[in-house]
Amino acid sequence: MAVTTAPPALVRPAGSRTVPALLAFAFLVPYAVFALREHARFRTTGYDLGIFGQAVRAYAEGRAPASEIRAATAPAGFTGDAYPLLGDHFHPVLALLAPLYRLVPHVGTLLVAQAALVALGAYVLARTAQRHLPERRFAPMALGTACGLGWGTQQLLGFDFHEVAFAVPLLALACRAYLDGRTRAAACWAAALLLVKEDLGATAAVFGLLLTRQDRRTGLFLAVGSLLATALVLYGVIPAFAPDGRYLYAGQVTGAYGLLDGWPVKSLTLLLLLAVTGGLVVRSPLALLLLPTLAWRFTSANPAHWEPGLHYSAVLVPVAFAALVDALRRGVRLPLSVRPPLSVRLPLAVRPPLSVRLTLAVPLGVALLLLPAQPLAALATPGFWEDGPRETAARDAVALVPDGARVAASNSLAPHLTDRATVHLVADGVLDRRPAVEWIVADTREPWPAGAVERVLRQAGGRGWRVVREEGGIVVLARQRA
Repeated sequence: MAVTTAPPALVRPAGSRTVPALLAFAFLVPYAVFALREHARFRTTGYDLGIFGQAVRAYAEGRAPASEIRAATAPAGFTGDAYPLLGDHFHPVLALLAPLYRLVPHVGTLLVAQAALVALGAYVLARTAQRHLPERRFAPMALGTACGLGWGTQQLLGFDFHEVAFAVPLLALACRAYLDGRTRAAACWAAALLLVKEDLGATAAVFGLLLTRQDRRTGLFLAVGSLLATALVLYGVIPAFAPDGRYLYAGQVTGAYGLLDGWPVKSLTLLLLLAVTGGLVVRSPLALLLLPTLAWRFTSANPAHWEPGLHYSAVLVPVAFAALVDALRRGVRLPLSVRPPLSVRLPLAVRPPLSVRLTLAVPLGVALLLLPAQPLAALATPGFWEDGPRETAARDAVALVPDGARVAASNSLAPHLTDRATVHLVADGVLDRRPAVEWIVADTREPWPAGAVERVLRQAGGRGWRVVREEGGIVVLARQRA
């Protein structure tokens, strides 16, 4: 039987925004509450929330983004006070948060913004399912929930703030436009990834190659332009800002580990990626967008990049679920000779049969199954809402530091001071910085940098620093004035 197709203009409307909007709001609230409570419990850190807080504060004050905290691990020979962050990673998208920070000058603004960005990604994915699976009323709720509770999403929310939060809605919007057949809109959303982080340029280039199937000129423009822009950033912009004139992370593809190492851990990451989509992610060409991120992670010499934890998998989530929507709307794979264009849906009468309800239940079931081991599960534990002696002592300690002071703070205390002080990390050499720090606020149990707190406190004691407060393992010292 010949397959007839409807023209793109007859693609069904997406339907009411009510369900996706309610779903996004239902995620936004616990996301924001969780992040702010984690911060209040001193579970956020200078690396990375403190660094990004200093970056956004700099933008809000009309300065180039720089971080005194990041200076603690600057390349050898760096003697400046604050490390220029555009010489570390290319993330000018952070400037969008500057107006919000000026209104609410608190590092919690970044956490709420990240929660909103992730919730927006879930909204867009739910709308995508609503448009392209209109006969499956359960699809928007199931896929939006699975996306919102996905392991990659929660790992991002569970570890401070990161610029890749912007990539979540951008990728969701780009994939939705791609499935709609709106090639120029898809290209614009994908091109915006170049402003999020330098490694996403490869993803934008692959997206351009996919777009050539629908619009050759637009796709090639995006692919070639993304590669040229990425090369300019890596070999021009970042080295121009970097104190040592080079891109620091280029060396992470060489070292003690590489592509052939760590496959038990890497396999777990791949297994989770397949599990959240019931394995159907591979049935869509959108799955190719996963390859650039997986490639740099699996070839990295840093084992932390291989594992499914931390924030590195967040950019995979919107792509995986958009690919799932594409796979479900296609049904079983058709021969190339009769496969319709991506912007066209098959009539219901000729759409191949597929057990969609069961398929939709898989990602939702996997997300719920993994939920007890994910960060948001802490919301249901009484201890999450209680302050212990450490939290009380830490809160009292940071309150002693006057506004505008120059302070060295340990990793878990640093982000609580970046809004109102110049904050360095308690690390080797911090007492010799110029201008000199005037205060030290340190948690004696801080594990990172290894042994640094003990060494700095011992050094301060030998130089006559005055102990202002010591309680619950939290120590506050002030420099003795000559």
